[in-house]
Amino acid sequence: MDARLCFLLTFLLQQIAQAEGAHAGCVPGFQVKNYQLVYAGPFRKGHPLLRVEFDDCEGNKNVTFEVSDPNFQVDGDLNLVPHQDVEFCEPALLIHWLGTHADDMAQVDISGLPVQSANTLRNALGLGQKLPYRTKRSLLVPPMSVTENQRPPFPRIIGKSHVISPAKPMNQIFRLKGPGADQDPKGLFTIDIDTGDVSVSRSLDREIIDSYLLEVSTTDFSGNVIEGPAILVITVIDQNDNRPIFKESRYTGEVLEGSPTGTTVMTMMAFDADDPSTDNAVLRYNIIRQSPDKPSPNMFYIDAERGDIVTVISPTLLDRETLPTTTYELEIVAKDMAGSEVGLTGTATATITITDKNDHAPEFTHPLFEAHVHEGSRGVIVNLTVDDRDDPATGAWRAMYSIISGDPKQSFEIQTNPDNNEGMLSVVKPLDYETVELHTLLIRVENEDPLVPDVGYGPSSTATVRVTVEGINEGPVFFPDPLIVTRMENIPVGSFVASLNATDPDIREIQSIRYSVLRDPAGWLSVNPVRGTVNTSAALDRESPYVQANKYTALFIATDNGTPPATGTGTLIIHLEDYNDNAPFVVPSVAQVCEDANDLNVAIVGGRDKDLPPNAAPYKIELGKQPGLDKIWRVTRLNSTHSQIMLLQSLKKANYQLPLLITDSGVPPLSNSTEVKVQVCICTKTKRYCSSAHSHRTSLVVLLATLLLVPLCL
Repeated sequence: MDARLCFLLTFLLQQIAQAEGAHAGCVPGFQVKNYQLVYAGPFRKGHPLLRVEFDDCEGNKNVTFEVSDPNFQVDGDLNLVPHQDVEFCEPALLIHWLGTHADDMAQVDISGLPVQSANTLRNALGLGQKLPYRTKRSLLVPPMSVTENQRPPFPRIIGKSHVISPAKPMNQIFRLKGPGADQDPKGLFTIDIDTGDVSVSRSLDREIIDSYLLEVSTTDFSGNVIEGPAILVITVIDQNDNRPIFKESRYTGEVLEGSPTGTTVMTMMAFDADDPSTDNAVLRYNIIRQSPDKPSPNMFYIDAERGDIVTVISPTLLDRETLPTTTYELEIVAKDMAGSEVGLTGTATATITITDKNDHAPEFTHPLFEAHVHEGSRGVIVNLTVDDRDDPATGAWRAMYSIISGDPKQSFEIQTNPDNNEGMLSVVKPLDYETVELHTLLIRVENEDPLVPDVGYGPSSTATVRVTVEGINEGPVFFPDPLIVTRMENIPVGSFVASLNATDPDIREIQSIRYSVLRDPAGWLSVNPVRGTVNTSAALDRESPYVQANKYTALFIATDNGTPPATGTGTLIIHLEDYNDNAPFVVPSVAQVCEDANDLNVAIVGGRDKDLPPNAAPYKIELGKQPGLDKIWRVTRLNSTHSQIMLLQSLKKANYQLPLLITDSGVPPLSNSTEVKVQVCICTKTKRYCSSAHSHRTSLVVLLATLLLVPLCL
């Protein structure tokens, strides 16, 4: 019985070793699975018996082991050492390592031991109580592995599950559960219910799922679990079936001209979907082409491991203005398998632009520019051209102009044309030929960006501009303009109003000036064409609609005898003083009183006058000269502008024409005889009944109060 168990255990350990050996590269676990030890007497405490060969692929830090016989341990130097003196032990010791992502076992066969009981062997195999991690377990499920992308035929056996028992009961069958078996993706793995053989049913892709965690158990035919479940880890072994891929087909980078050798321009990075723990995903970068290849085919270098592109060319040769182009294209290859010949490749293009720095000062194309301009004109008179070898799209090329001398009155202005970088010199204040015939300006040009420290602005960054002013026949100029005078309205026709004064600015020429009327809205004025004296040709009327705010405006033209003749325009403003030439009048022309002599038998009237004070109010309003009026009516003054008409006795309902005489306060005063229609009405508390079809319902008391307040508000 013990021999069968030992044989079975040895077979299982060999299966584990074969499965682990299928991994490429470093496979964590025991590098040697079986060891031989000869018993030559009791094992002494602390005396190393042998050294196991083990590598967890992470430096063997903090690894721990369990030995099937608790009298033994594996120390930090990987030596199998007894805890105490051991005279008797099992002929096979199992050493178990459980890592974070894998576990492994090794077996030590001891020969020459005294004969032991069967129960001792069972304890060594974990069927007793000495292996806490094997407690109550007789189902052994080693980890398995399968290579991705396998080709048919399928299914293929990849490992075996074992029941460690004197004999597998006839009614005990193997079952497999979990993702990949009875869960999605279903049917990838199956297990032989009798033998425990685990098979893969079709090709796998590690880049989709890199491992599967399943459960193996044994049950009876009714489904009752007998052993397990035990965890089965199936690892998919990677194949180099993925090329390196750059995220973009084209990458762009920039490097400043004159940069030191070794300057990092950009970093290329590709991705490989294969297992990163294998060489399948270890990439190496290389530049296989540079375009153009001048001045050197190796202007740039790429770090094979990091993908950093750096400059190799010297700073003096990395001159944007002397290079055949400012843009270089590099074809970059990323190869997996750490760059070996069998590696797969991916490519991308890196476009590198040599950017500009301001290492060239702008220079005028000519030291002297000339311009001619007519006096009195404005606008651009000359374009100043410059050369700059820097990049036109940058501030190292864009020019800024300034006038540093020759313009004390700020008559000129210079701006930059953004399209061609030329300086546009303009006249902003009209020039006078008679004052200055020639202007000499000194212009400076600079860049928007400052120059690099070792470059400065030279003599070519300044230029002289000579501006010649050409004389033209300028029109006469009135002074003052406008000319303002004060005159009384209604002065006699032919009266003197003003004397116009226009001078010719062309002082270098002797020219005569003639005057004429350009605009005289009311036709009141005339002008002497030679002397420029203005006289009235009609009466001036302050009350005319052509007068605004007591001012009358007329325009005159002065014309010289130049070739061609030139004209100038002047304005005459006449402030008109008032004359008492308008008689006052009474408002309103209709008034109402009640027929009964009571509180409502009065009407309010006022005076109006087109003239201004003192030729207007206060007004004197009185009854006409007809006899007997004072027996029926009485006119009483209320204030300077209004009076009240009172009915002294009852009259029947009718309309009466009441003659009134109104006189203003002018010197001499003017009077006006007028009639006011007084409607005598029948009055109730709410209505008035008058002869006229139109009825005023406004209370005389309210009207009286309103009229009394009017002078107070003036």
